[in-house]
Amino acid sequence: MSGHVGVQLKALAQACHPGPTAVVTVVISTMALAAGRPIAGVVVTGFAALTGQLSVGWSNDAYDANRDQQAARQDKPTVRGHITSAQLWMFAVAALVACVPLSLVAGGLRGGAAHLIAVASAWTYNLYFKTTRLSWLPYAISFGLIPAFVTYGLTPSHAPALWLSAAAAVMGVGAHLANALPDLESDEAIGTGGIASTLGRHNTAVVSATLMFMAIALLIANIHVGVAVSSAVILLALVSIAAALRSPSDAVLFRVIMGLAVVAVALLLFSSASLAG
Repeated sequence: MSGHVGVQLKALAQACHPGPTAVVTVVISTMALAAGRPIAGVVVTGFAALTGQLSVGWSNDAYDANRDQQAARQDKPTVRGHITSAQLWMFAVAALVACVPLSLVAGGLRGGAAHLIAVASAWTYNLYFKTTRLSWLPYAISFGLIPAFVTYGLTPSHAPALWLSAAAAVMGVGAHLANALPDLESDEAIGTGGIASTLGRHNTAVVSATLMFMAIALLIANIHVGVAVSSAVILLALVSIAAALRSPSDAVLFRVIMGLAVVAVALLLFSSASLAG
């Protein structure tokens, strides 16, 4: 019995998309901390983000269980028979229910609503937009609302700067395109490729890199890091993209995208210090 429970717990961990779940939870928690929230507030914000992401990850794998079976994706626990889609739906709904009060406590009525709309938007991606040319739209909405979740939870509560919300939205779309690249072939095989399938592998990588650069430029233009540092970051990003585009391997461009994403997230966290107003 204990062995069976262990297998299910491992399956739950794998099905929640642990990488994105951890990254989003840590980024939102760190933004709250950098903005000046006390530790208790940061903890509640972190749990709200975590439950929201768990609900999104589990609902994604639950909804895609049949498609994953068709594609013989052995990396999915539902395909290996370690957990069922019905069980994942149960956990996804439970996490979503827990997310509601946590979000309202963490961000107040406005901030909590912003986070819940972001989570709902992510669910619409799972249930509909994932297979359409508008697959990028839920990412723009969900990521764009993250700063509002943080700022409305501050004292005094206030709306986030427009440039910060815009940068987060652009970054979200870039992340979506980058995240689609590794699974593009398997998604296309069963007709679920979304906008990345329409663009193709190389164009998807180019657009993703461009969006990450735009997010970096927008953040750099609105935070105080000095002309020398700003110029160096922008120049390094441009040189990296140019070098990657000259390479015959898309793998090089993908690594550049990951590097740009790290820089963009670091700048987003640095920008969080201005959220307190």
